[in-house]
Amino acid sequence: MSLPTDLDPAPGVLLVAPPDLRDSNFSRTVALLCEHDREEGSFGLILNQSLDLTLGDALDGEDSTSTWTGADRALSLGGPVQPNTLHFLHRYSAERVPDAQRVFDGVQWGGNFTTVKSLVQTGEAPPDELRFFLGYAGWGPGQLQSEIDRDGWLVLPGDEAAVFAEHPDTLWRDLLRGMGGEYALLANYPEDPRMN
Repeated sequence: MSLPTDLDPAPGVLLVAPPDLRDSNFSRTVALLCEHDREEGSFGLILNQSLDLTLGDALDGEDSTSTWTGADRALSLGGPVQPNTLHFLHRYSAERVPDAQRVFDGVQWGGNFTTVKSLVQTGEAPPDELRFFLGYAGWGPGQLQSEIDRDGWLVLPGDEAAVFAEHPDTLWRDLLRGMGGEYALLANYPEDPRMN
């Protein structure tokens, strides 16, 4: 079955793995594309791979204590590249978080971490406005387009509800079901087709 790929890769699109993708790094993932350049490559963050780590765990050693307000914020695995790096998505404008990069209206990527950390520590940043990730998904020049051309990704428009989903672990299935028809059926595709 051919997947619709009428959207070009660009910041703000969602990359949804087809159910038969066998790469363990990307099986049943949904990634938000944050940056895309034909000559430089692409950068994205996987939205639906939770980790058993908190923000306090990631910052332990940087701070004298990890008991500050917000240290219990959950972390997600943003991708297999540089898993020791911290990234974040948020709903704050560049005026509120300097150096933030717009992904699409209502979603920004990165920015001044001291400002973000202060928002978390003071309780000004509720969990549905800020997400943290370890690592990222990266593609070299032309690599992502090549994967899309081979039906390696379903490309959908991004939205805030997907980025800040209350239950990111069900996001992959929810997106496919929301498309209806044969895509809704794909949401129930067995992880190992031999077990069908």
